[in-house]
Amino acid sequence: MPTVNTRPTTLRELRAGGHVHRPVKAEIQQNLVARLRSGEPRFPGIVGFDDTVLPHLERALLAGHDLVLLGERGQGKSRLIRTLGGLLDEWTPVVDGCEINDHPYAPVCVRCRRLLAEVGDDLPVAWKHRDERYGEKLATPDTSVGDLIGDIDPIKVAEGRTLGDPETVHYGLVPRTNRGIFCVNELPDLAERIQVSLLNVLEERDVQIRGYNLRLPLDVLLVASANPEDYTNRGRIITPLKDRFGAEIRTHYPLDVDDELVLIGQEAQVSAAVPVHLMEVIARFTRLVRESPAVDTRSGVSARFAIAATETVAASAMRRSAIAGEEQPVARVCDLPSIVPTLLGKVEFEVSEEGREEEVLAHLLRRATAETWRRTLGPVDLGGLLDRFDRGATVDSGELVPAAELLHRIGPVSGLARILHSLGMEGESPGHAAAALEFALEGLYLMRRLSKDTADGASTYRI
Repeated sequence: MPTVNTRPTTLRELRAGGHVHRPVKAEIQQNLVARLRSGEPRFPGIVGFDDTVLPHLERALLAGHDLVLLGERGQGKSRLIRTLGGLLDEWTPVVDGCEINDHPYAPVCVRCRRLLAEVGDDLPVAWKHRDERYGEKLATPDTSVGDLIGDIDPIKVAEGRTLGDPETVHYGLVPRTNRGIFCVNELPDLAERIQVSLLNVLEERDVQIRGYNLRLPLDVLLVASANPEDYTNRGRIITPLKDRFGAEIRTHYPLDVDDELVLIGQEAQVSAAVPVHLMEVIARFTRLVRESPAVDTRSGVSARFAIAATETVAASAMRRSAIAGEEQPVARVCDLPSIVPTLLGKVEFEVSEEGREEEVLAHLLRRATAETWRRTLGPVDLGGLLDRFDRGATVDSGELVPAAELLHRIGPVSGLARILHSLGMEGESPGHAAAALEFALEGLYLMRRLSKDTADGASTYRI
């Protein structure tokens, strides 16, 4: 593609340069095929869908289908849809000043067709980046046909044009994304009478605006997201509209812990170091909550649940560092309980569990901690740590106990390097050493080899 300064600026130059006009679906199809052949990433940042969702999506795009992504909240539907813009050409020519991105070879709006008739090959050409060719609307009950398709522009009428003049139309979001990708998020929330306005877009590929004798053929890929229709009774996708979508693709939550960990590491914005074993606890905790009979499975447990939990744990470590004067805060097991009250609002429980919500989450968090401990430190000899308790000694810890103080209370432990290695930690900074030893202590308590007393955020481990 020529640089900005050498790109054609008129229709004559565009033709002389050999530019080929492709419909947007053909453009996506050819670019997707090129990436499939080269092995380049097609949907960057998408985790856990490689063998399930993405093959279906790729087939739908190669077939030129408009599509619906169907899945519970927080499964990455919107994130996936937004990556589709990367399959468009980086730059594409448009008629300069056109509201609906007409291609210079085949303008469709009244203004651009008249301009072409007047200036011919001197038709001015501008260039639009692919980031500007993606449009999105969150479906809400107050969304109108005018928002999506268009309406009369009173300002243009006030300027002296007649009501029958097609140029008095103010185009909606869909026409303004002509030659691009348009997404309707949460489509069932759109009132049924408004969904009807999309029927022509999907089948006849044109729009109808009020009483105008206006046929505006659109070149657009229409994508929608929706929750399963049996999730709530907020609304539904009307049958004629469902029939016009070429593909319906089901999404899902990460299928294994490793994918959940990758997602957490990719998305969480942390203010302190969060060791991998704690992220694994959070990943397992998230999966246990999704599988719990106490939780309404129809509502789902969003991927944002695990991300928010990780950020909360990091924030707890940052708070300790500010109060206790630690220079390099590292999250520890004592920071995990803080996520339970924080995340209550992200989970919908069964009616029978009313009043037990915190108890349910706290129990599942302990299970997740135990499962992670068994996988990481279960095979490790922790005799050097247990020796610390042989003579009735105790170790006091808590969310405000700094790492150096905790290490002092535990004392020298033989085999610390093995513990750190088993937890995937490099180096022996006080923060990481304290996080490793406290996790080991918590696991020994959960395995009933130690006892623990807890009150007001402080814990005491003893035999």
